[in-house]
Amino acid sequence: MISSPVPGLSAAARRRVQVGSVAGMAGAVLFVSVFTVYGWLYPGYSCTGMFVSELSLGPYGWVQILNFVLTGILFLTFGLGLAAHFRTGAASRAGPLLVKGIGVSLIASGPFVTDPSAMFGQTSLHGSVHGIFGAIVFTFAPFSCFVFYRRFRSDPAWRPLAGWTLLSGVVLTLGTVLLKISQQPGSGLFEWKGLVQRVILVTFMAWIFAVGFRLRRLCRLREHSRSARP
Repeated sequence: MISSPVPGLSAAARRRVQVGSVAGMAGAVLFVSVFTVYGWLYPGYSCTGMFVSELSLGPYGWVQILNFVLTGILFLTFGLGLAAHFRTGAASRAGPLLVKGIGVSLIASGPFVTDPSAMFGQTSLHGSVHGIFGAIVFTFAPFSCFVFYRRFRSDPAWRPLAGWTLLSGVVLTLGTVLLKISQQPGSGLFEWKGLVQRVILVTFMAWIFAVGFRLRRLCRLREHSRSARP
């Protein structure tokens, strides 16, 4: 049986949790769906050899730019919902803050279009800004998993996600190291850098979806418990 670890939420806090949980799931599905479908439709684009951000280049680049911004807004909303749910204890501050930081970074990186990955040494100002916010996302992602793992392993309501959370953090950490190596033109992974990045992104988005789903379930159980009281 799943019990809520944070009884007695105000009506406003309950709404933030409800909206946030849906936003987290929606953001994860939206981001992966758009870059997957758009990558298939983009003429000359290689999903294995090119970064997701490179979908922002070209006449229809606004699709991926909008994907960054909308996903960022949804993740920011998700972070607010997590903050309302985890009010005290481990990860109550750092966890939601990391997720909100990822959301803000996605929003900010959208309008600043990346440079083509083959143009090493020709980095523009907008490409540099995009790279900075991208680095924040790929740094905060594994950290958020490890921070929430501390909470999940000791919280009965969240313990079922503890193992998956730890595994996700490890995969994201190793993936980020490989991604850095793959960015070097002389690396044997250079032609696979797009695939390496996608493994990282899909892993993180799957974890976000799982957390959002769990949060939504706990919220529904809490509401059912409240309505069942005499």
